[in-house]
Amino acid sequence: MSPVNHQQTAQPSESVEQMIDRLCAKIPDYPEPGVLFRDLTPLFADGPGFKRTVEALADAFDGQFDCVAGVEARGFILAGAIANVAGCGVLPVRKEGKLPRETFKQSYQLEYGSATLEVHTDDLPRGSRVLVVDDLLATGGTLEATGHLLHRAGLHIAGFGLVMELTDLRGRAKLGGHRVRALYRV
Repeated sequence: MSPVNHQQTAQPSESVEQMIDRLCAKIPDYPEPGVLFRDLTPLFADGPGFKRTVEALADAFDGQFDCVAGVEARGFILAGAIANVAGCGVLPVRKEGKLPRETFKQSYQLEYGSATLEVHTDDLPRGSRVLVVDDLLATGGTLEATGHLLHRAGLHIAGFGLVMELTDLRGRAKLGGHRVRALYRV
């Protein structure tokens, strides 16, 4: 059975950036007035668009990673697909209390409160090269915490791969000089 694709077929000359922009739903005044929310779920739902996005992220770091870390929750979608393309495993970066064995924990500040991320202490050998992926880089707090967490676990960050970066929020500055590749910067 072949997959159903309800989206428009991309033109051969369409860049990855143009494709992401076309498939990203833009919702004004969500979650509050004055905010333009960029929803990437239509991109994830579009088979050819998702495939092209995953391949572009995998290609950007080809040969530079042993495992892909996906940040809960949309990062899981990307991590599994990129790991499949690259032939490697996935390291889930979970919210506190979701992993059953011994974990490393890293807390960080949110706009209104704090949160904690975790990884198992023994899923990867120390020194493993890990590509961290997520859908969006905004203020950088979640990815900064992920970086600290992976360093505590003795892992080497190969880079941060993102579908979209909101450049005016300057989240890239929090990523410790690691290589960052965002497919679409706005």
